[in-house]
Amino acid sequence: MKGVQHFLVVFSLLILGVTLASASDPSPLQDFCVALNSTKHAGNTSNAVGSRVTPVNVDQIPGLNTLGISLVRIDYAPNGGQNPPHTHPRATEILVVTKGTLYVGFVTSNPDNRLFTKVLKTGDVFVFPVGLIHFQFNIGKTNAIAFAGLSSQNPGVITIANAVFGSNPAINSEVLAKAFKLDKKMVEYLQTQF
Repeated sequence: MKGVQHFLVVFSLLILGVTLASASDPSPLQDFCVALNSTKHAGNTSNAVGSRVTPVNVDQIPGLNTLGISLVRIDYAPNGGQNPPHTHPRATEILVVTKGTLYVGFVTSNPDNRLFTKVLKTGDVFVFPVGLIHFQFNIGKTNAIAFAGLSSQNPGVITIANAVFGSNPAINSEVLAKAFKLDKKMVEYLQTQF
């Protein structure tokens, strides 16, 4: 009888261990969801950073619910239009340039903070690993367009300058001055820009 009990205990622990060790996305709760039409248009880059990011995620197309993917179209103004340094906390991004020339890159995490960059031309592809700060910058004299696929239906986006200098309420300027090795007045000025 002790052998059977011992077997059942070991078997139960083994099953529990296998269950806890399973690390994957859960199965979708449904096969698909019918999407709604959107009237938003891409392309307007007349803003402070010279770009327009048009997302296609679960917020715009509910049909992406449970599928674990999303897409963005990014339009860049000539001569410096940029998608400023940002991160996606829940997704890896793969970017393909369909028009123009972009300088792109990402920075690895601490302690190395190593910068990887590349100049991309039409048809080129670049991957930004999940959670790392990355950017795109139009070095061409004409408009540029890129499409990016993200490995999450809701990748999230944190634009670094907006988060640091434009938080609500504002981060104490002494904290930022020390962190960025800037004069407190410069930090206060930067906070007014966001």
